[in-house]
Amino acid sequence: MAHEEITWSCDGRDLSIGLDRAGMGPSVLLLPALSSISTRREMHPLQQRLAQSFTAIAIDWPGFGEQPKPYVDWRPEIYEAFLTHLLTHVVPNPFAIIAAGHAAGYALKHVAKSGPSAGRLVLLSPTWRGPLPTMVGRNHALFSRMSRGFDPPLLGPMLYGLNVNRLVVGMMARGHVYADSNWLRGNRMEEKLVVTRAPGARHSSARFVTGQLDPFSSREEQTRAAQRITVPILNLFSKNAPAKSRAEMEELAMAPNVRTVRLPQGKLSFYEEFPEETADVIRESLTVN
Repeated sequence: MAHEEITWSCDGRDLSIGLDRAGMGPSVLLLPALSSISTRREMHPLQQRLAQSFTAIAIDWPGFGEQPKPYVDWRPEIYEAFLTHLLTHVVPNPFAIIAAGHAAGYALKHVAKSGPSAGRLVLLSPTWRGPLPTMVGRNHALFSRMSRGFDPPLLGPMLYGLNVNRLVVGMMARGHVYADSNWLRGNRMEEKLVVTRAPGARHSSARFVTGQLDPFSSREEQTRAAQRITVPILNLFSKNAPAKSRAEMEELAMAPNVRTVRLPQGKLSFYEEFPEETADVIRESLTVN
């Protein structure tokens, strides 16, 4: 697997973003979820399997991943612009976009707005609403102020450390990310903690959790976007996903142009925990004419 970096400018700052490339053949772009522990590395098990038939490219999102990050007021427009840059200059016209979590929402929004900039869409545990708004059932103006409470140089790191640490990450993983409560241990846990400890990680993490990076404002907006898309869409998630998140995935499954597969294994990050089963479904979807 070849490791690269690209430079992308945002709000007057140059950002170094990690990219991994493997395999040969038609290109597929793998976009990891947006979360406090997300990085392109979560796509590696799936990437390695797809590399048998494709040029599989996994990339970090700005503000996430393992590299230090300057302060940026992260917002949806930034991620929309970054995805447009990727699909124009880095991986133009890929055979497929494979996107997890909120990345799936951004991929849906981009293709609905810009037309068929990829041959197919594969959505893994697609979400559009952050953890805190999902928990309380709605977004709230207070959440924006809460997210900015993590920005100051002294108070911010202290609040972040209280909310994102080994104990909290473990509880989150056992609760709704991985089916096996022992999966995230040892080296796997250490790799996730590297992501949370990257300088500047708190700014994007806090905004994601509080719903400030949501690609859509409602379930209906996501469904309308899916209905405008003309390329094949695969909606792939675990039947054991958390109930509130699964309800949104099931709603997307109602769109007439969306094919849905529910795996019996895993939770939200089933593709990381069960990459072979995930790759089998994706390969079958990508070979259908």
